[in-house]
Amino acid sequence: MVEITDSLACLFTGEVEERDGDHVVAVPSSEIEHGAIAPDETYRVALIQRDGGVGSDAPTESEAAASADRDVVGNGDRGSTARSPVSDAAGPPVSEGDVREVTVETLGDKGDGIAKIERGYVVIVPDSEPGDQPTVEITSVRENVSFAEVVEE
Repeated sequence: MVEITDSLACLFTGEVEERDGDHVVAVPSSEIEHGAIAPDETYRVALIQRDGGVGSDAPTESEAAASADRDVVGNGDRGSTARSPVSDAAGPPVSEGDVREVTVETLGDKGDGIAKIERGYVVIVPDSEPGDQPTVEITSVRENVSFAEVVEE
């Protein structure tokens, strides 16, 4: 079984493209902007076939994110060596109604707080600032992003 470490810096869906005889996967600029990774640094890269396989008509994570009108993914917890099986990563790590303590890491394009939890999964927290550590209730869940309301500061 393949395992993914909790030190995962970012996770996104991309296509392998041919450019000047090389094959590349472009890193979304949002990963740099959110501080998930930095230019001119070296990272290990793992390619994981999405569910449905090559040529699948299933929507990609980036298509799901576009429908959510948010840029997502990344995990600031690079120091942990704990592992979790890929099968656990099949869906969102939260459900509507879940109550979680989160740490707001940055602000999104629309000024909402962005917190990241397991596997770099993003929780959008309105009316919050970087550094806030509110208790939130998950109000809406999508494949790679959820939205929450602060229930306790």
